[in-house]
Parts: sequence; structure tokens; C-alpha cells
Amino acid sequence: MMRLVFSFIAGGLFGGGLFISGMTDTAKVQGWLDVFGAWDPTLAFVMGGAMIPMAIAWMVARKRQSSVLGVPLPPPPSREIDRKLIIGSVLFGIGWGLAGLCPGPSIAALSFGGSGLYVFVAAMLTGMVVAPFVRSRLDKAVPAE
Repeated sequence: MMRLVFSFIAGGLFGGGLFISGMTDTAKVQGWLDVFGAWDPTLAFVMGGAMIPMAIAWMVARKRQSSVLGVPLPPPPSREIDRKLIIGSVLFGIGWGLAGLCPGPSIAALSFGGSGLYVFVAAMLTGMVVAPFVRSRLDKAVPAE
């Protein structure tokens, strides 16, 4: 039960932070990404403000075996830059630039985003379901280096 309470609180804080920071405003995000046009640098402060506490959280987590609630912590992510990371990053960046949203802000904006947002979320969820099948097919066709 406590895990659900903490999850609800964390999700609410995350969604509220995305809304307050402007990350749910597609025009603001696309302005941030338009470095050769009408660039809007304000989201740099949002990202910097997110990176600092996350760096601290990773340092604390590195010294622990389980969370405050006793759940085992997952292993740290791989630091290897491989084909999967590059392809995933490129696809994420293309989607972020075209739509002005990424997964977190799109979920946070569901209540006010309009029909275009519903299409984006449906496509995102479809991609999440299809991606493991595509990845396994690619891994069989082109072995990792």
C-alpha cells in the first residue's frame, strides 16, 4: 500500500513539475529545440534543475541495496554507447522535435491536450508494444558488434 502512496505522490510531483515548467507546452518545447531559429533557452534551466537532484539520487542509490520501502534497486544502466542507444536516441529526438512532446509530458497533458495529443499517445503506446518485436528481429538479422 505504501508503495502505491509513494508512487502517487511521485507521479503527482513529476506531472506538476512538467506542467509548471512548460514541458507540456509543445510550442515551448519546439522553441527550445529550434537552436537555429527562434530559440527559447528557458527549458535549459528546467533540464539543469532536473539533472542536479538526479545526480545526487544516483550517488545515494549507488551506496544502497534497496529503496526506502525495501524494494531491491535495479542495477545501474549500461554506460556503453551501442547501436540500440544511438537508434533509440535518434528516434526519440525526431519524435520530440516533430510533436514537441516526450512520454512524460504527453501523459501529464492528457487532460487538456486535445485530439492531436491522443493520437500522439496512441502512437507512443503502439511503439512501446511493437518495439520489443522489432528489436528482436533486428538483433537476429544484424548481430550486435
